[in-house]
Amino acid sequence: MGNQKHIVITGASRGIGLALAKQFALSGHKVWAISRNIQSIAALEHPSIVPIALDITDEKKILAWASNFETHWDILINNAGMLINKPFIQTTKADFESVYQVNVFGVASIIRALFSFRASSSHIVNISSMGGLTGTSKFPGLAAYSSSKGALSILTELLAEEFKEERVSVNGLALGAVQTEMLSAAFPDFKAPVSADDMASYIMNFSLHGWQFYNGKVLAVSSTTP
Repeated sequence: MGNQKHIVITGASRGIGLALAKQFALSGHKVWAISRNIQSIAALEHPSIVPIALDITDEKKILAWASNFETHWDILINNAGMLINKPFIQTTKADFESVYQVNVFGVASIIRALFSFRASSSHIVNISSMGGLTGTSKFPGLAAYSSSKGALSILTELLAEEFKEERVSVNGLALGAVQTEMLSAAFPDFKAPVSADDMASYIMNFSLHGWQFYNGKVLAVSSTTP
């Protein structure tokens, strides 16, 4: 298929990640869907989706898997995320480390491991958060999560600069509240204005087409202000 793209998605077992895997596959693209638990991905039984059981906080396993990657990737979507809702004074160093392991260090490990398998012109999309942007309203209890997403936003800008001569574009999407399992677990009574399917559709279109005027940008994707 001439326009088929090779897509790698982390955090693909539920919410936005699972919706992305389905939408890309249904649009004719090949998807490598990464998650620690791949049961929901395998249940799709779609011939264009390859379930990959992988913990992105385990760098050794990431490198072992990547060393056997037998093709190229066009788009890498770092969607996996971890959220802890706890007042800052009650948080521990271990809480912060567990969140940063997924939201920052895991992203860095995946990018490093897969970098040499990129297509001649490729796109990395890091899924950040409105809480990771300066000047936005912050949810109390999300000190570890939002600060980690702030780190991811800065990493996005840095990598775009480092990779620009390699024809690798790097952008971030800072999402507002989306109705996902992760959000429901952290805020059971909160109802987000956007569904996982709708956000996945936006992310897919951006990663395929909408990014062409951007590099090193972290774009706010939210229907609320500020």
